[in-house]
Amino acid sequence: MKIDDLRKIGKIEYRGSKNKEKFSFKHYNPEEVIFGKKMKDHLKFAMSYWHTLCAEGTDMFGNATADKSFQKSDPLETYKAKADFGFELMDILGIDYYCFHDVDIAPPGKDLEETFALFDQMIDYLEGLQAKHGKKLLWATANNFADKKFMNGAATSPNADVYAIAAAKVKKTIDATIRLRGTGFVFWGGREGYETLLNTDMKKELDNFAYFLKLSRDYGRKQGFKGDFLIEPKPMEPTKHQYDFDTATAIGFLRKHNLHEDFKINVEANHATLAGHTFQHELRTAAIEGMFGSIDANEGDPQLGWDTDHFPKNVYCATLAMYEILKAGGFKNGGINFDAKTRRPSNTVEDLVLAYIMGMDTYALGLRKAIALIEDGRLDEFVQKRYDSYNRGIGKNIANQEVTLEELYEYALKAGEPEVESGRQEYLESIINQILFS
Repeated sequence: MKIDDLRKIGKIEYRGSKNKEKFSFKHYNPEEVIFGKKMKDHLKFAMSYWHTLCAEGTDMFGNATADKSFQKSDPLETYKAKADFGFELMDILGIDYYCFHDVDIAPPGKDLEETFALFDQMIDYLEGLQAKHGKKLLWATANNFADKKFMNGAATSPNADVYAIAAAKVKKTIDATIRLRGTGFVFWGGREGYETLLNTDMKKELDNFAYFLKLSRDYGRKQGFKGDFLIEPKPMEPTKHQYDFDTATAIGFLRKHNLHEDFKINVEANHATLAGHTFQHELRTAAIEGMFGSIDANEGDPQLGWDTDHFPKNVYCATLAMYEILKAGGFKNGGINFDAKTRRPSNTVEDLVLAYIMGMDTYALGLRKAIALIEDGRLDEFVQKRYDSYNRGIGKNIANQEVTLEELYEYALKAGEPEVESGRQEYLESIINQILFS
């Protein structure tokens, strides 16, 4: 990929839904005030460094199809060129934020000390680019899953030396997050789990994992980090069984270890479906526990049961996701990170820009339609009426937790057979279709 090809495309502008110019937004109008905020502030789009600037289209059956060396041969110069391309891409798309793993932004050295020295040089470089382009770090994370030393886990590794290296990488990345003024730090436990219980001390691994999070939290707060620590749930893949299986599991773990005041959930759409849930289910679960933080926007292929990380195109799903996000009060420290990649045969600069345009338009349209659903009011009205029995009589006592089991027993004997109302699912789904396609 060449930065000159990016510059030839130029700034992507909003031109409306009837426009057919491919390099334009049809629904995303960043400065438009909608539902009390500019659209760009509702959505807080972020570029994923790893898929956008590092991933070259390799898979289990084939080599790279895209050149992400950016015409450089020296390792450090290559990573500087990646950063230059990324920030110009954000400029032409009007994206204000980005996210990275530690290994995404700098080349590895001969040992950990040299690796960290190269990392520091690139943090200097990114700091300069942020100032030059007016961009911000949304969140960072340490990649403690790709290197072979993490094949049995990082914070859950049976090897204490591996645990220490993982902690050192997290410390270094927290320091970078603070310096770059990021508002989030993510833990994705890609190898924090097990392949078989035959060789696993699950209690020790879970206790070590909790201690790792506590150490990281305490260090970050001591250094002045005021943002969110985030857990990103995923049920399996690459590890057969991962400990942060889904949002409910992660929240239960955080509450057990008294980490819930500092940690929130980063919900990824494709991870939700792999866990057997919908994206909106995971968002609602985080929100009702007061632990909704941020999202990774992508989608999977329903014919492939693994994490394919497509750019989002499903407006129905994006609408229901934005409905949950708006109901949760919107983003604070979080935002919408496109943890998505172009398909392997889509290997040009044009393909990359068009993929981002599609993803941003999908969520912009989802935002518009979610607001329309809220303003329409029929969904909220139906739910309120469905639970109306808890606003009076015995139901009110239940809601206020002012009734005993004996009292419920006596009430049930006298109440007779209840008339249970229809849930009217099809009617409610037709409302969504009406709003989406009117």
